[in-house]
Amino acid sequence: MEGALPVAIVGGLHSDARAAVVERLLTVVGGSVALRHDLSTALRGTVLRSVRDATGVLCRGEAPLVNDCACCALREDLVPELERLADDGVTRLAIVELWDSVEPKAMAEVVAAHGDRLRVTSVITAVDPSLLLACLANGDDLMEAGLAAAPTDRRTVADTWARQLEYAPVLALVGEDEADEADRALLAQLHPTARQVTLDGGGLAAAALAGFDVEAAAAAQHPACALLPQEADECGVGTYVWHHRRPFHPERLYAALEDLTCAAARSRGRFWLADRPDTLLSWDAAGGALCVESAGPWLASLPDAAWEMVPPVRRAAAALDWHPEHGDRCQHLVFTSPGLDRHGLTELLDSCLLTDAEYAAGPEAWKRLPPAFDSLLEV
Repeated sequence: MEGALPVAIVGGLHSDARAAVVERLLTVVGGSVALRHDLSTALRGTVLRSVRDATGVLCRGEAPLVNDCACCALREDLVPELERLADDGVTRLAIVELWDSVEPKAMAEVVAAHGDRLRVTSVITAVDPSLLLACLANGDDLMEAGLAAAPTDRRTVADTWARQLEYAPVLALVGEDEADEADRALLAQLHPTARQVTLDGGGLAAAALAGFDVEAAAAAQHPACALLPQEADECGVGTYVWHHRRPFHPERLYAALEDLTCAAARSRGRFWLADRPDTLLSWDAAGGALCVESAGPWLASLPDAAWEMVPPVRRAAAALDWHPEHGDRCQHLVFTSPGLDRHGLTELLDSCLLTDAEYAAGPEAWKRLPPAFDSLLEV
């Protein structure tokens, strides 16, 4: 890694804030160069690239669309451009400004895969706190908003923004004057471990060069070992953590999905269903839309020999929350929102668990319960 070109990735849906962060970095980090790929021309079959420094645009170019996917074209074009900058020997920092709906995780992993010549030193999401809730509550499809990266892009504004926000270890705040205390409380509760920096606070340059661990960042987002927010209540914004060992009744939970999804601006976590006792399920909701997916097996369902193949961080997370009967199987859901109704959430979630009689019937009886989630999960 010695001698590799430092690369800072700056993303986020707040385009004005993102541009301001990039401009500031170009000003305060000598020898820095910014690359930007404009995906708005993707429908015409190309992606536009610009490279600039603090004095202005150095060059422009375009890349052809790959597999009808603008993000694929970005990946194919980005690394060669970064390697060209690495070869010039004068660039101190390459700043990759991601287009609005591009998520930083994929780009960070692409760059990190070329670690002999490139080194990711930071992932920064630019945030205008006054726009935080509006984006998080926006359930529109990216296609409707003109932000889709491919004709098949089915993401929403809200879930894209949530992932951009929660993946980055650094949040660069722009336009704080328009934000109120509730906006700041919501930001702190959504990503309590993030380092917050401002454009004029002097910490942005240091954050851009601080270093970044791609594997640790991925583990922190995996539902089995994610560092989920803790209980909080400030300025009318609350975070509620619901933890239980008993499995969900599939039909009752399915019937409650709409109410649970709309109960908070953001909710996430992991859960298990009585009829699928070996499957760890992820819960990811924002903007009134819910994504439920299989995240692989619970460790308790694996034979001992398979544990050696499990990443240490996953084993450590399971050990911290191990139950003598159910192992790492658990319900761990976190809801964050202004005006959060903790009591109502508790009652609704508790009502979806197996009753005492259903629980006493045992795992073989649980597996015969109606499979209500087949429509959401691939069988």
